[in-house]
Amino acid sequence: MNAWWSGALVGMALGAVVVWAATLAVARRQYRRVRAAERRARNAERLAEIGAMTGGLAHEIKNPLSTIGLNAELLSEGIRDSTLGEDEKRRLVARVGSLSREAERLRDILGDFLKFAGELRLDLREHDVNEVVEELIDFYRPQAEHVGVRLRAELGPGPMPAQLDADHLKQALLNLLLNATQAMTGTNVANPNATMELIVRTHAASGPEQGWAVHVIDTGPGIADDVRASIFRPYFTTKSGGSGLGLPTTKRIIEAHHGTIDVHTSPNAGTDFEIVLPRAGATSTS
Repeated sequence: MNAWWSGALVGMALGAVVVWAATLAVARRQYRRVRAAERRARNAERLAEIGAMTGGLAHEIKNPLSTIGLNAELLSEGIRDSTLGEDEKRRLVARVGSLSREAERLRDILGDFLKFAGELRLDLREHDVNEVVEELIDFYRPQAEHVGVRLRAELGPGPMPAQLDADHLKQALLNLLLNATQAMTGTNVANPNATMELIVRTHAASGPEQGWAVHVIDTGPGIADDVRASIFRPYFTTKSGGSGLGLPTTKRIIEAHHGTIDVHTSPNAGTDFEIVLPRAGATSTS
C-alpha cells in the first residue's frame, strides 16, 4: 500500500506540474496576443493620424496650386497684350506655360494621392459585368482612336451577374486602359507601322473560384521581370511625370470587391492584366 500511495502521490504531483505548465503556457500566449493586439491598435491609430494629416496637407497644397494656375493664365494673357517685342513675348509665354503645366501636373498627382489614400466606400449592387465593360469601352474608344489605338471587346456569353460598384470598377479598368495606351504609344514612335491594339475580354473564370474574368490585353512592349515585381507598389512608375498610383488604386478597388488581379507579360509580347470577380451570390473567403 505504501508503494501504491507513493506512486499515486508522485503521479498527482506530476499531473499538477503538467497542468501548471500548461496553464502558464496558455497565460503566456494570451499575454502575447494581448500585447500584439495593443501594438496593432497603436499602429492603426498612428496610421489614421498620419493619413488624416497627409490628406489635409494635400488639400492645403492643392488649393494654392489652383491659384497659381489661374494667375499663370492671366499673366500669359497680359504678356500677349503687352508692348514687348514678339520674340520676347514668345519667350515669356513659353516660360509661363511651363509653370502652368507643372502646377497642373502637381494638382493631378495630389488628386491621385487623395483618391488612393481616402476611404474606399463601395455601393455594391448587382450588375452585369459585360454591360459595365461595354459602357466603359464606348466611353474610351474615341480617346484610343485619337492616338491610333484600335480598341475592341471580346465579351463572353452573358449575363455575368456580380455584386459591383460599377463606377469604381470602371475606374479600375480605365486605369489599365490608360496605362496600356501610354505603353503602346510611347514605344511605337520608332516603329510607326506597328499594330497598336487593345482588347477587353470577358469569360467565366476557370477553377474553384466560380468568378468572372476580365482581361485588358495590349500589343505593347510588355513588362520586364524586374519591373513587374513592383508595378502594384505605390509611387513606383517608369513613366516621366507619372504618379505611380494608377495600378495600386486598381488593385485596391479589385480587392475591395473580393476579387484578384494578376499580370501575364513578357518583353515584346504585350501584356495581359487579368481580373477575376466573384459571381453574384458567391461566398467570399476573404
